[in-house]
Amino acid sequence: QVQLVESGGGLVQAGGSLRLSCVASGRTFSTYTMAWFRQAPGKEREFVAASSWSRGSTTDGDSVKGRFTISRDNAKNTVYLQMNTLKPEDTAVYYCAAVKFAISTGDRDYPYWGQGTQVTVSS
Repeated sequence: QVQLVESGGGLVQAGGSLRLSCVASGRTFSTYTMAWFRQAPGKEREFVAASSWSRGSTTDGDSVKGRFTISRDNAKNTVYLQMNTLKPEDTAVYYCAAVKFAISTGDRDYPYWGQGTQVTVSS
């Protein structure tokens, strides 16, 4: 079992930046693929980015390629999402998720979720 706590959300103007953080409990963080998903009002949850447990390779969703960067610090049990050049359509609740010894862009494959952090981008 792993518990995830996100932070770093807030209100930002279009073109601005935010960095989200997600801290995981436990001692086996390096064995988990860590991912970020987001969900806007009235829309389905959308894959944003993932950092694989194996070699830390990353995968980015099409809508954020070139703007968002996922990274992880295994010593701190933390995964980050650096969001640059934010757009109003990036407004959503952002969730951190984890799955052990696997990698996926599908939210149903992740058994562990944080509570979410709100990101609002004003135009």
